[in-house]
Amino acid sequence: MSTLKLKDGTEIFYKDQGEGPVLMFHHGWPLSSDDWDAQVIFFLQRGYRVITHDRRGHGRSSQNIYGHNIETYAADAAELVEFLDLKDVVHIGHSTGGGEVIRYINKYAKGRAKKAVLISAVPPVMVQSERNPDGVPISVFDGIREQTLNNRQQFYIDLTIPFYGYNREGADVKEGVQRNWWRQGMMGGIVAHYNGIKAFSETDFTEDLQAVDIPVLVLHGEDDQIVPYQNAALKSIKLLKNGKLITYPGFSHGMPTTEAETINKDLLEFIQS
Repeated sequence: MSTLKLKDGTEIFYKDQGEGPVLMFHHGWPLSSDDWDAQVIFFLQRGYRVITHDRRGHGRSSQNIYGHNIETYAADAAELVEFLDLKDVVHIGHSTGGGEVIRYINKYAKGRAKKAVLISAVPPVMVQSERNPDGVPISVFDGIREQTLNNRQQFYIDLTIPFYGYNREGADVKEGVQRNWWRQGMMGGIVAHYNGIKAFSETDFTEDLQAVDIPVLVLHGEDDQIVPYQNAALKSIKLLKNGKLITYPGFSHGMPTTEAETINKDLLEFIQS
């Protein structure tokens, strides 16, 4: 196990595997770096150096009760990048991790980032407001907060159903995938998960998207029941200076796991382009 003690004393768990061009993966709420297993082994087998980390309060990182906001998440990623002295990095973020990636590149990368990928990602902003009238109502996120606070163990099982599209006709439901999601979620701290809901739902990434000029690939499933692609990918691509969009009919929020073959192929093509 490798850990990095950050400036504020938080210990971040990370995995640094392989040799070659550097890829860094940023996971979603409330999971851990293990959620990238299907991508990690794919790219290790193709000669890449793969970096993953558990966000503060998540997985095997210390359960610090402070700093559960996108700004701190991005700063934490920067400390890890600088500690490992990574350069020409392709940053890949899923869901909340996509927000972490675009904020990191805009404010903290300092020329170390080569490309970025946003997968099923939360930018530009999820929550409904006067400026974002077709966003997700705040009542939905209040419900997630209530369930996380009072019913986390069962909620984390139930949430896997829409997360992986297991409520769709003909879905190939895999209990092991559900259990692995639950395992990752329950490893994290309840304070981090509770406060993280505000971070992923209310942070506005519009200025980050507009400012980034490196190539950015946006991937999103058209049947994403967690982060609707119309309010996310379709808006993000319009704000990016150098973006490419791929959407997938019928794919769920958890498509890096359920549709790994397709996602990995498109990631590799973009990374090599």
